Amino acid sequence: MFDADSEFDAITFQSTKIGAGRRYAWAKRVGDIVAVAILALPVGAVILACAVAIKLSTGGPVFFFQARYGQNRRKFYIVKLRTMNVAETGKNVVQAKASDPRVTRIGAVLRRFSFDELPQLWNVAKGEMSIIGPRPHAVAHDDAFGPLIPGYDGRFFAKPGITGLAQVRGQRGPTPTVGTMARRIQSDLEYVRKQSLALDTQILFQTLSAVLKRTNAL
Repeated sequence: MFDADSEFDAITFQSTKIGAGRRYAWAKRVGDIVAVAILALPVGAVILACAVAIKLSTGGPVFFFQARYGQNRRKFYIVKLRTMNVAETGKNVVQAKASDPRVTRIGAVLRRFSFDELPQLWNVAKGEMSIIGPRPHAVAHDDAFGPLIPGYDGRFFAKPGITGLAQVRGQRGPTPTVGTMARRIQSDLEYVRKQSLALDTQILFQTLSAVLKRTNAL
């Protein structure tokens, strides 16, 4: 189904030192910490306002935690503002789609502006995620798609991000077919190979532009 050349060879990656080195990783971590420090107060204020809106409109939990695989396939729990009337964390996680009936009224607003992703700054502060990197999928989706897509696990060489190359290319939202997911994975693998501060900066500005245009929001 897929071209064998697309497979991500972990041994080749390590032996040829493709992608980021230790200095890049250190610089990126410093950048993440600085970003969290700068954004903590304004983002905290937005999260607080969103939390009040969620409580007043639904009365349910404010935050949603879901298991994800991080760098080197280490499991962690991503945190989001709750936007649905369900909390799927098991083996059957259904991806959100346009006009999804599970999305609450306030949740639709939060998702439109990507406010539901803001609490992930906590994951960044803990070192589980970065601002920029391959977007982590639900564990159930990694386990389902991984065996079907050559080189899938190559995305775990990089720390997952709040946004990434696939997202700025519009490859976000539902992945109803293996082919749809495979195209996203190819962007993730491209990022792992080419990651640099220059590429991270480019992705950051493209993400800000996309958020302002409210594109691809579910």
